[in-house]
Amino acid sequence: MENDLQRKTAEKIRSAYAPKDVQESKLDQLKGLDRKVRRPAAIFAWAFGTAGALVLGVGMCLAMEVIGSLMPLGIAVGVVGIAMVVSNWFIYKAILKSRRARYAERIVSLSDELLHTV
Repeated sequence: MENDLQRKTAEKIRSAYAPKDVQESKLDQLKGLDRKVRRPAAIFAWAFGTAGALVLGVGMCLAMEVIGSLMPLGIAVGVVGIAMVVSNWFIYKAILKSRRARYAERIVSLSDELLHTV
């Protein structure tokens, strides 16, 4: 009984360190390609949106004279921040569209293979 437990534990630990010779399935490849399409656009959107919100916040602080008495500069900086936040969606969609076009052929052929084998 104890020998069986030791054997199972040893096999479990060994399997965690043994090299994996398993081929990536077509579904895993399809998911990976989808991530390749979406991730760069999402990373850009988060980073640019955060930067735009920070610029807008600085503009608001300047306009409300929290960090200085520079109301005209604060309004200008705030407008730039608003423009960044508003344009973020359109830039995100453009990046996503271009990446979809780049990977469309591989994704469609791989998904056709998966759909016709089911």
